Amino acid sequence: MEIADTPLTSTGQTAPVLLSTDELLVAEVRRLAAAAGVSVTVVADLAAAARTWATASVLLVGVDLASACAAGRPARREQVHVVGHGSIGNDAFRHAVHIGAESVTELPSSQEWLVELLTDAADGLSTPGVVIGVVGGAGGVGATVFATALARCAAAVTPTLLVDLDLLGAGVDRVLGVESSSGIRWDAMMAATGRLSARSLREALPRADDLSVLAFPTRRPETLPGFAVREILSAARRGFGCVVLDLPRSGDAAIEQALARCDRLVLVSTLTLPAVTAASRVAARLPQTVPTGLVTRGGAGNLAPSEVSRLLGVPLLHAMTDQRGLDEAINLGAGPLRSRRGTLARAARRCLPVLLEDAAAA
Repeated sequence: MEIADTPLTSTGQTAPVLLSTDELLVAEVRRLAAAAGVSVTVVADLAAAARTWATASVLLVGVDLASACAAGRPARREQVHVVGHGSIGNDAFRHAVHIGAESVTELPSSQEWLVELLTDAADGLSTPGVVIGVVGGAGGVGATVFATALARCAAAVTPTLLVDLDLLGAGVDRVLGVESSSGIRWDAMMAATGRLSARSLREALPRADDLSVLAFPTRRPETLPGFAVREILSAARRGFGCVVLDLPRSGDAAIEQALARCDRLVLVSTLTLPAVTAASRVAARLPQTVPTGLVTRGGAGNLAPSEVSRLLGVPLLHAMTDQRGLDEAINLGAGPLRSRRGTLARAARRCLPVLLEDAAAA
């Protein structure tokens, strides 16, 4: 039976599966699974593997069966890893490519990594979290404020992480009023190596009530390493139902990777002609493969929101007016949603279901 016969599904995931006949490897993986607090289903033939390929939360393919598995032309899916006990030969890497594995792991040298992987399988969400990127069309349009408001609303319905990726921005922690809260910042994340556990990330980050926050330290780095950004977003997807990114208007390769990993993008612009002109340049560099919606801010006397949407070629998600007292609330550390009936809170509440539903449908 070809493993590709089994369709992939994003729901109904079962326990991690180990495909192997190597008794030593099976014993080692079971020991590490016990340390992670999760049971592993051991499968010894490809016919049984075909029935579990799509539904296993994590699929570990033993080196002893990697060749046969690759010959079965498996359907591509996430969380497939080739594992072996002791030194692994070069053939294992070739087989790993054919089955779409994310890594080739040697035990016992990588046992800590495997424990974290299995811990995430036990503690993670049934489906990957939705990543929403928010970017301003020009400076001072309120993109960071809207991102924090959107994250605040999301945290009321699902575990949510707000990630600051704008090195030149105001800082999401300052907008929320939690800059003095204990927890790790980007400097600790940049120093980390290897795979990042979703549980470890959740436990280490500062929190604003039910919202986890990854912000910059007082002394900000000049750039963010691509590896750190990839690992943060990967762990965030596994550990949070919603991830909101405060994105810069321009960036390097690391920011481009973050953009590509978004399920939805929100472009924020005011209604003045200079702001719209700047926003058109930002919109042009956003990835065409990621659905983007427009949120406008401003009142009468400017361009109409529908006209701005037409000029930018971006569907209008929501049009909001300016909110009195917003700057004062943020300056006092009360956060962007001090007024639950304000225009910002209403805009975030109305946009969030659309963003989550559209991302899930995609």
